[in-house]
Amino acid sequence: MTSLTTASNRRRKVALGDSALWVYTLLALVFLLTPIVYTIVFSFNDSVRSNTVWEGFTLHHWTNLCDQPGICTAVGNSFFIGGVSTLAATIIGTMMAIALVRYRFRARSLVSLLLFLPMATPEIVMGAGLAALFFNSGTSFGIGTIIIAHIMFCISFVVVTVKARVQTLDPVLEEAARDLYANPFKVFMKVTLPLLMPGIISAALLSFALSFDDFIITYFNSGAIKTFPLFVYVSASRGVPAEANVVSSAVFLVAISVVIGMQIFGALRRKKYGA
Repeated sequence: MTSLTTASNRRRKVALGDSALWVYTLLALVFLLTPIVYTIVFSFNDSVRSNTVWEGFTLHHWTNLCDQPGICTAVGNSFFIGGVSTLAATIIGTMMAIALVRYRFRARSLVSLLLFLPMATPEIVMGAGLAALFFNSGTSFGIGTIIIAHIMFCISFVVVTVKARVQTLDPVLEEAARDLYANPFKVFMKVTLPLLMPGIISAALLSFALSFDDFIITYFNSGAIKTFPLFVYVSASRGVPAEANVVSSAVFLVAISVVIGMQIFGALRRKKYGA
C-alpha cells in the first residue's frame, strides 16, 4: 500500500513539473515575442507622425517605404556596412580559428584570451576608445571608420563560432584525401572548407546581425553617416515612424526565412545521405 502511495505521489509530482514547465515555456515565449509582434503589427498602422496609437490598417508604409526622408539611405548604409564587415570578419576570423586549433605557436594562449576581450568589454568603452584612436590619428569619421570598428568586434564572435566547428572535424577525412594524392589546397577546398561551412555560415549570420543592429559603437565613430539604428534613435524624439517598423519586420522575417531554409536544407541533406 505504501509503495502504491509513493508511486502515485511521484507521478503527481512529475505531472505537476511537466505542467509548470509548459507554463514557464509559454510565458518565456510571450515575453520574447511580444515586442516582435508589436513591431510587425504597427508596421501596418495608418499613422503619420507618432506610431504609438493604432489608427487603422494600411499597406502604405510597406509600398512607399522611402517616403520617410532618410530611411532608405540609412538602411542602405547599414546593409553595406554590415555586408563588408561580415565578409572581412568572417574571412579573418575563420583563418584565426583554424590557426588556433590546428597549430602550436608562441602566445597562442594569449591570443585566445585577447579574442574574448571585445566580447567582454562594454560597447561604450570600445566605442569611445576607437573614437579617440581615430581622432588622435587624424582619421576622418565616416563609413570607413564604422566598418573598421564593426570588423574589430565581429571577429571575436566569428572565431568563437568557427573554432567550435574546427574542433569537431575528424582529421581522418583530411588524411584520406592526402593519401589519394590531393595537395593541401585541394584538401582544404574539397574537404575542410565544406565541413566548416555550417559553422562559417552561422558565424557570418551572427556577425551581420551584430553589425546591422549596433548603435553605441556606430554612434561614436559614424561622423555624419546615418545607419538604421541611428535613424531610429534620432526619430524616437518625435515618435518612431511606421517605416522603421517595416524595416525591422522585414529584416526579422528574412532572418527567420533563412534559418528555416537552412534547417530544411540540412534535414533534406541528412535524409539523402542517410538513405
